[in-house]
Amino acid sequence: MSFETITKGKILIAEPFMLDPNFKRSVVLMCEHEEEGSLGFILNKSLDMKVGELIADFPEIDATVYYGGPVQTDTIHYIHNVGDVLDESMKVMNGVYWGGDFEKLKSLIHSKLVEPHNIRFFVGYSGWSHGQLKDEFELGSWMTEDMDANYLFKVKPKILWQKVLQDKGDAYSVIAQMPDSASWN
Repeated sequence: MSFETITKGKILIAEPFMLDPNFKRSVVLMCEHEEEGSLGFILNKSLDMKVGELIADFPEIDATVYYGGPVQTDTIHYIHNVGDVLDESMKVMNGVYWGGDFEKLKSLIHSKLVEPHNIRFFVGYSGWSHGQLKDEFELGSWMTEDMDANYLFKVKPKILWQKVLQDKGDAYSVIAQMPDSASWN
């Protein structure tokens, strides 16, 4: 797929030799893709912390926090599958929503209507200004593919990059088997 096929709800897959530590072997869900810029969240870089450690007086939920990207790492975002009950949620694609009323989210978590398998929290986000993502795409830094809600809610983050490439099939399945750090002996 080419740059022109990138839309909200697609995923970016880092090419296997990307050296940028922020995006090495990452899978990024695109939540906005407009003329003036793009925004997404890295789906497969978990942090060693729970959301309750970052937000005071947050209801107890055993939800891991993920590194969404290098932009505004002092912010917290969330992607979930409960957009039908969480007011002000923005639909990214069928079964995947971004944000929503924070006070209502806390209430839904407190009443156990939102559980860890329904939501993922992110510190920061991945953002590109006008033309930046297109330049990176033309340099071969990214591949794109259709998002599957299972990538977010069912696939273990540690294997997500490999799983997405295997699902693409053909030569991508071979790329998925490449070791993370190749030795050039």
